[in-house]
Amino acid sequence: MSSGKKVIIVLAVIAFLAIFLFAGDYNKFVKMDVAIKAAWSQVENQLQRRYDLIPNLVETVKGYAKQEKDVLVEVTNARSRVGGAGTVPDKIAANNELSSALSRLMVVVERYPDLKSNQNFLKLQDELAGTENRIAVERMRYNEAVKIYNQAIRTFPANIIAGIFGFKEAAFFEAPKEAKAAPKVKF
Repeated sequence: MSSGKKVIIVLAVIAFLAIFLFAGDYNKFVKMDVAIKAAWSQVENQLQRRYDLIPNLVETVKGYAKQEKDVLVEVTNARSRVGGAGTVPDKIAANNELSSALSRLMVVVERYPDLKSNQNFLKLQDELAGTENRIAVERMRYNEAVKIYNQAIRTFPANIIAGIFGFKEAAFFEAPKEAKAAPKVKF
């Protein structure tokens, strides 16, 4: 075999291995991207559940806490922003705002003993608490998928393939700064 044919065979083997490695990383990124979208879908399912519960909660509280109109309006406006958010980062920001407004609403509720004992309100409050727990679990799963994906697309040499094919970092679902402070309950 001539040296020219040996060089061609060696180059062909190297090219095949490079393509094989690129394809493996590309497919890995696609699977991770799908996992992030599936995890986000679960977050959205739980956020939708909360979104659907809020009008009932607000109406129940309205009957007891007529003078707390500002907080009720704030919850309603935040819920509207959630409904209008388009991108994942916008949805995260809108839902963080809604979480903050709901926290303030629960502080208001503490001022109304009759409301706290109302069976409809208690049922809604339990549903909302359960939904918030489900959201926390799904957020954790989503953020774990984002972490794994973001690490993969930033690791050498996979970052080259990620750059070539346009894989971008995904956004984490982070709690707003206000969530770090516990709401104050005053009687």
